[in-house]
Amino acid sequence: MAADARRTNVRVRLVAMLFVISAIAFLDRTNISVAGVQMRQEYAIDQIHLGWIFSAFLIGYAAFQVPAGWLAARIGPRRLLTFALIWWGVFSVATAWVQPGGAHAITLLILVRFGLGIGEAAVYPSGNQFVSRWVPSQERGRANGLIFAGVGAGSGLTPPLISAVIAYGGWRASFYVCAVIGLVAAAVWYAVARDRPQDHPAVNAAERAHIEAGLPAVVATAAGPIPWRAILTSRAVWGLFLSYFAFGYVIWIFFSWFFIYLTEARGLDLKASALFGMAPFLAMTVGCLAGGVINDAVSRRHGLYWGRSGLAMISFALTAVFLLVGSQVDNVPLAVLTLALGGGAIYLSQSSFWSVTADIAGRHTGVVSGLMNVGCQLGGALTASLTPWLAARYGWAAAFGTGAGVVVLGIAAWAAVDPRRLIGAGRVPASAAAVAVTQ
Repeated sequence: MAADARRTNVRVRLVAMLFVISAIAFLDRTNISVAGVQMRQEYAIDQIHLGWIFSAFLIGYAAFQVPAGWLAARIGPRRLLTFALIWWGVFSVATAWVQPGGAHAITLLILVRFGLGIGEAAVYPSGNQFVSRWVPSQERGRANGLIFAGVGAGSGLTPPLISAVIAYGGWRASFYVCAVIGLVAAAVWYAVARDRPQDHPAVNAAERAHIEAGLPAVVATAAGPIPWRAILTSRAVWGLFLSYFAFGYVIWIFFSWFFIYLTEARGLDLKASALFGMAPFLAMTVGCLAGGVINDAVSRRHGLYWGRSGLAMISFALTAVFLLVGSQVDNVPLAVLTLALGGGAIYLSQSSFWSVTADIAGRHTGVVSGLMNVGCQLGGALTASLTPWLAARYGWAAAFGTGAGVVVLGIAAWAAVDPRRLIGAGRVPASAAAVAVTQ
């Protein structure tokens, strides 16, 4: 995505800002998995009830994906993300304000986390709407790879940062710190972002021409009603939905339970868990960045299907192997390394999901990506509650093995996704697809 000397690179800087926002989003949603050890003691709850609290976030997040996508298209990603960041800050503080001992403490925590999920629903539909307007097709793999590398970066920073804050000021302080970080990001994003390249004063004519040359013609057409029939009967949309369900099931084992797994199943203390707990998320960051580069490179050489869908299928197969092997290893460092490779492997596919939605949906990218992301969050909500039950009844190897089985089913779903076929418009001619990835 490097720009030459005659062309500005505002789009690159804004994608980098979306990386930061993505990292903050996952800091805000995974901080509770670290604080959960102390919260369980203070609220006198077991893992099953803590799983309900985790699931509440994901249900709120899933329920508002499509409305968030619609809003991103209607009011633009600049305003929607600014409002969302402020919303996250408010509900992060509200989490810390729920007092233990009350008759409705658990219910209040569930409602607060549901509210946080509603606000965070805006982040990726907004980001993908931004990509569909600002990033030419041949750069989308790397752009989405960078944006979603924020997931691993934010989650990887969470264990050491939140552990340090908890050690200094208690678990409630960690939610206050996250709120402040989000509010600062809201101010910066509103100041530097614009909804379209044409609206940004720092974008010169050369960059604007470069962006417009790489956008599908459908993006430039006048806005119209959402083609719900075409969307809901699209094989690609449902393939993305089901494969992202499998993706969400696996990643939320790491986001919700990995830190607690290290503490309670592997016997590590707070400091050691914080150190080892970073491994999967660092691997996710590397996998996401590498996946974006591979995505664009394979697409240029072999076409969009193999660059997007083919890479994702290989990613899922590797994930299943690492989860099965890592869950059986007795040596703690080796087990953590192997499971971390599973997290890194599945994130090789992340840019494929979000690039395909921009490829096939045009001006309705926000809605389609929001619908796809519902699948991810439903998978996450299921694993947030099912994983502790499986671990308690059958052991952690069974919990990770179930994730491996789910992700294998995701391979079949990806096989049905053709990124060359526009929703409601049939297949893109081979010559057009070649132009889209080589401009």
